[in-house]
Amino acid sequence: MLSRTDMPGPHRQTQPRLQARSSDVRRIEVLDERMAEILRRKTPAERLAIGFGLWRSAHTLLRGQLASLHPEWDAAQLDREVARRLSHGAV
Repeated sequence: MLSRTDMPGPHRQTQPRLQARSSDVRRIEVLDERMAEILRRKTPAERLAIGFGLWRSAHTLLRGQLASLHPEWDAAQLDREVARRLSHGAV
């Protein structure tokens, strides 16, 4: 069953708008307060799993992009370049 907020058309209720915040141009992203509260409720293990999932996704996307750009590279060369980029040149 659809709630009133899920229903299309004039019966749909809108969520209250959050107050606008001034954006700091030095920050890439500003975390929504609702999302921040959800993350605060996570256990350390859950937050670590989220971070690892993000890292794994970045690794997979970067490796695929490099493989597409450099089809002549073997797996070891791809792995080295992915590691170099994800470590900001530390390896």
